[in-house]
Amino acid sequence: MAKVLLAVSSHDVLGDTGNRTGYSVSEAAHPYNVFTAAGYDVDFVSVLGGEPPAVVFDGEENDPEIVGFLADETVKAKLVATQPASQVHSADYEAIFYVGGHGAMWDFPESPDLARLAIGIYERGGVVSAVCHGPAGLVNLRLSDGSYLIDGKRVASFTNEEEASLGFVEIMPFLLEDRLKERGARHTKAGNYVSHTEADGRVITGQNPASAAPVARLVVDTLKNA
Repeated sequence: MAKVLLAVSSHDVLGDTGNRTGYSVSEAAHPYNVFTAAGYDVDFVSVLGGEPPAVVFDGEENDPEIVGFLADETVKAKLVATQPASQVHSADYEAIFYVGGHGAMWDFPESPDLARLAIGIYERGGVVSAVCHGPAGLVNLRLSDGSYLIDGKRVASFTNEEEASLGFVEIMPFLLEDRLKERGARHTKAGNYVSHTEADGRVITGQNPASAAPVARLVVDTLKNA
Protein backbone atom coordinates (compact mmCIF):
# COMPACT_ATOMS: atom_id res chain seq x y z
CA MET A 1 0.00 0.00 0.00
CA ALA A 2 1.28 3.49 -0.86
CA LYS A 3 2.26 5.49 2.21
CA VAL A 4 2.12 9.11 3.36
CA LEU A 5 4.09 10.57 6.25
CA LEU A 6 2.53 13.10 8.63
CA ALA A 7 5.16 15.17 10.46
CA VAL A 8 4.20 16.57 13.88
CA SER A 9 6.11 18.85 16.22
CA SER A 10 7.87 17.65 19.35
CA HIS A 11 8.11 21.20 20.79
CA ASP A 12 5.78 21.87 23.72
CA VAL A 13 6.47 25.39 25.09
CA LEU A 14 5.17 28.58 23.47
CA GLY A 15 8.28 30.75 23.55
CA ASP A 16 8.87 32.34 26.95
CA THR A 17 5.16 32.47 27.85
CA GLY A 18 5.17 29.22 29.79
CA ASN A 19 2.08 28.19 27.84
CA ARG A 20 1.82 24.80 26.22
CA THR A 21 1.99 24.27 22.49
CA GLY A 22 2.59 21.40 20.08
CA TYR A 23 0.96 20.12 16.93
CA SER A 24 -2.60 21.03 15.93
CA VAL A 25 -4.82 17.96 16.23
CA SER A 26 -7.30 19.27 13.67
CA GLU A 27 -4.50 19.74 11.14
CA ALA A 28 -3.54 16.10 11.59
CA ALA A 29 -7.02 14.59 11.86
CA HIS A 30 -8.54 16.07 8.72
CA PRO A 31 -5.62 15.18 6.41
CA TYR A 32 -5.34 11.74 8.00
CA ASN A 33 -8.95 11.05 7.09
CA VAL A 34 -8.46 12.33 3.54
CA PHE A 35 -5.40 10.15 3.01
CA THR A 36 -6.84 6.98 4.52
CA ALA A 37 -10.11 7.41 2.61
CA ALA A 38 -8.05 7.60 -0.58
CA GLY A 39 -6.38 4.30 0.25
CA TYR A 40 -3.07 5.50 1.67
CA ASP A 41 -1.37 4.09 4.73
CA VAL A 42 -0.39 6.95 7.05
CA ASP A 43 2.53 7.01 9.47
CA PHE A 44 3.53 9.74 11.92
CA VAL A 45 7.00 11.16 12.39
CA SER A 46 8.29 13.72 14.86
CA VAL A 47 11.64 15.35 15.51
CA LEU A 48 12.27 13.52 18.79
CA GLY A 49 9.98 10.50 18.49
CA GLY A 50 7.60 9.32 21.16
CA GLU A 51 4.29 10.94 22.03
CA PRO A 52 4.12 14.48 20.62
CA PRO A 53 2.44 17.38 22.45
CA ALA A 54 -1.06 17.89 21.06
CA VAL A 55 -3.25 21.00 20.99
CA VAL A 56 -7.00 21.09 20.43
CA PHE A 57 -8.10 24.69 19.99
CA ASP A 58 -11.26 26.21 21.45
CA GLY A 59 -14.30 25.21 19.46
CA GLU A 60 -12.72 22.06 18.04
CA GLU A 61 -13.60 19.71 20.91
CA ASN A 62 -16.85 18.62 19.27
CA ASP A 63 -15.53 18.25 15.75
CA PRO A 64 -16.52 14.65 14.92
CA GLU A 65 -13.38 14.12 12.85
CA ILE A 66 -11.17 15.17 15.76
CA VAL A 67 -13.15 13.09 18.26
CA GLY A 68 -12.91 10.06 15.99
CA PHE A 69 -9.22 10.60 15.30
CA LEU A 70 -8.34 10.75 18.99
CA ALA A 71 -10.47 7.68 19.74
CA ASP A 72 -9.11 5.56 16.89
CA GLU A 73 -7.01 2.73 18.34
CA THR A 74 -4.70 2.60 15.31
CA VAL A 75 -4.06 6.34 15.51
CA LYS A 76 -3.50 6.20 19.27
CA ALA A 77 -0.94 3.43 18.90
CA LYS A 78 0.94 5.35 16.23
CA LEU A 79 0.86 8.68 18.08
CA VAL A 80 1.96 7.36 21.44
CA ALA A 81 5.17 6.17 19.80
CA THR A 82 5.84 8.36 16.77
CA GLN A 83 8.95 7.47 14.83
CA PRO A 84 11.87 9.87 15.30
CA ALA A 85 12.81 11.46 11.99
CA SER A 86 16.32 10.06 12.32
CA GLN A 87 14.97 6.50 11.97
CA VAL A 88 12.60 6.98 9.01
CA HIS A 89 13.47 6.22 5.40
CA SER A 90 12.25 8.60 2.72
CA ALA A 91 12.07 5.80 0.14
CA ASP A 92 9.11 4.31 2.02
CA TYR A 93 6.83 7.29 1.32
CA GLU A 94 5.22 9.06 -1.62
CA ALA A 95 4.51 12.27 0.28
CA ILE A 96 5.25 14.13 3.48
CA PHE A 97 2.69 16.45 5.08
CA TYR A 98 3.97 18.91 7.68
CA VAL A 99 1.18 19.36 10.24
CA GLY A 100 0.80 22.84 11.73
CA GLY A 101 0.56 24.04 15.29
CA HIS A 102 2.85 26.67 16.78
CA GLY A 103 5.34 24.08 18.02
CA ALA A 104 6.46 23.60 14.43
CA MET A 105 7.99 27.07 14.43
CA TRP A 106 10.69 25.95 16.83
CA ASP A 107 11.68 22.43 15.86
CA PHE A 108 10.73 21.90 12.20
CA PRO A 109 13.23 24.37 10.67
CA GLU A 110 16.13 23.09 12.76
CA SER A 111 15.72 19.35 12.13
CA PRO A 112 18.23 17.99 9.61
CA ASP A 113 16.50 14.60 9.78
CA LEU A 114 13.12 16.00 8.76
CA ALA A 115 14.86 17.93 6.00
CA ARG A 116 16.53 14.75 4.77
CA LEU A 117 13.17 13.00 4.61
CA ALA A 118 11.43 15.78 2.71
CA ILE A 119 14.21 16.27 0.18
CA GLY A 120 14.52 12.51 -0.31
CA ILE A 121 10.81 12.23 -1.01
CA TYR A 122 10.79 15.26 -3.32
CA GLU A 123 13.84 14.31 -5.36
CA ARG A 124 12.39 10.84 -5.95
CA GLY A 125 9.30 12.43 -7.48
CA GLY A 126 7.13 12.61 -4.36
CA VAL A 127 5.14 15.46 -2.83
CA VAL A 128 6.16 17.86 -0.07
CA SER A 129 3.15 19.48 1.60
CA ALA A 130 2.40 21.57 4.67
CA VAL A 131 -0.36 23.60 6.30
CA CYS A 132 -0.60 26.63 8.60
CA HIS A 133 2.67 26.70 10.61
CA GLY A 134 3.78 23.45 8.98
CA PRO A 135 5.57 25.37 6.21
CA ALA A 136 8.15 26.25 8.88
CA GLY A 137 9.53 22.87 7.86
CA LEU A 138 10.16 24.20 4.36
CA VAL A 139 12.15 27.34 5.13
CA ASN A 140 15.54 25.65 5.32
CA LEU A 141 15.01 22.86 2.78
CA ARG A 142 17.74 22.82 0.15
CA LEU A 143 17.80 20.61 -2.90
CA SER A 144 20.89 18.63 -3.86
CA ASP A 145 22.03 21.54 -6.03
CA GLY A 146 22.02 23.85 -3.00
CA SER A 147 18.97 25.90 -3.98
CA TYR A 148 16.04 26.39 -1.64
CA LEU A 149 13.12 24.10 -2.43
CA ILE A 150 10.62 26.96 -2.23
CA ASP A 151 12.64 29.50 -4.21
CA GLY A 152 10.33 30.83 -6.93
CA LYS A 153 7.40 28.65 -5.87
CA ARG A 154 3.94 29.79 -4.86
CA VAL A 155 3.52 29.02 -1.17
CA ALA A 156 0.79 29.62 1.41
CA SER A 157 1.20 29.64 5.19
CA PHE A 158 -0.16 31.18 8.38
CA THR A 159 0.07 34.89 7.69
CA ASN A 160 1.48 37.87 9.53
CA GLU A 161 -2.06 39.16 9.96
CA GLU A 162 -3.25 35.88 11.45
CA GLU A 163 -0.29 35.83 13.85
CA ALA A 164 -1.07 39.40 14.88
CA SER A 165 -4.71 38.47 15.47
CA LEU A 166 -3.51 36.03 18.15
CA GLY A 167 -1.08 38.52 19.69
CA PHE A 168 1.80 36.13 18.94
CA VAL A 169 4.00 38.28 16.71
CA GLU A 170 6.53 38.97 19.47
CA ILE A 171 6.39 35.40 20.79
CA MET A 172 7.32 33.61 17.57
CA PRO A 173 11.00 32.93 16.81
CA PHE A 174 10.33 34.48 13.38
CA LEU A 175 7.35 35.40 11.23
CA LEU A 176 6.67 32.51 8.89
CA GLU A 177 5.34 34.57 5.99
CA ASP A 178 8.42 36.80 6.09
CA ARG A 179 10.88 33.91 6.29
CA LEU A 180 9.29 32.12 3.35
CA LYS A 181 9.60 35.29 1.29
CA GLU A 182 13.25 35.63 2.34
CA ARG A 183 13.84 32.16 0.89
CA GLY A 184 12.43 33.27 -2.45
CA ALA A 185 8.91 31.93 -2.12
CA ARG A 186 6.04 33.71 -3.87
CA HIS A 187 3.81 33.91 -0.81
CA THR A 188 0.06 34.22 -1.39
CA LYS A 189 -2.78 34.59 1.09
CA ALA A 190 -6.48 35.07 1.65
CA GLY A 191 -8.27 36.78 4.54
CA ASN A 192 -7.72 35.67 8.11
CA TYR A 193 -8.74 32.04 8.66
CA VAL A 194 -10.20 31.68 5.18
CA SER A 195 -9.20 28.43 3.46
CA HIS A 196 -6.46 29.05 0.91
CA THR A 197 -4.11 26.61 -0.82
CA GLU A 198 -1.28 26.66 -3.31
CA ALA A 199 -0.10 23.78 -5.48
CA ASP A 200 3.10 24.59 -7.34
CA GLY A 201 4.22 21.36 -8.91
CA ARG A 202 4.89 18.90 -6.12
CA VAL A 203 5.00 21.55 -3.38
CA ILE A 204 1.53 21.94 -1.88
CA THR A 205 0.73 24.29 1.00
CA GLY A 206 -2.19 25.81 2.89
CA GLN A 207 -2.72 28.92 4.97
CA ASN A 208 -4.53 27.86 8.15
CA PRO A 209 -6.47 25.06 9.86
CA ALA A 210 -9.36 25.44 7.41
CA SER A 211 -6.90 24.61 4.62
CA ALA A 212 -5.70 21.28 6.05
CA ALA A 213 -8.14 18.92 4.32
CA PRO A 214 -7.99 20.86 1.02
CA VAL A 215 -4.20 20.53 1.00
CA ALA A 216 -4.49 16.79 1.62
CA ARG A 217 -6.96 16.46 -1.25
CA LEU A 218 -4.54 18.28 -3.55
CA VAL A 219 -1.77 15.90 -2.47
CA VAL A 220 -3.96 12.91 -3.31
CA ASP A 221 -4.87 14.39 -6.69
CA THR A 222 -1.21 15.07 -7.47
CA LEU A 223 -0.14 11.57 -6.51
CA LYS A 224 -2.96 9.94 -8.45
CA ASN A 225 -2.10 11.95 -11.57
CA ALA A 226 1.66 11.48 -11.37
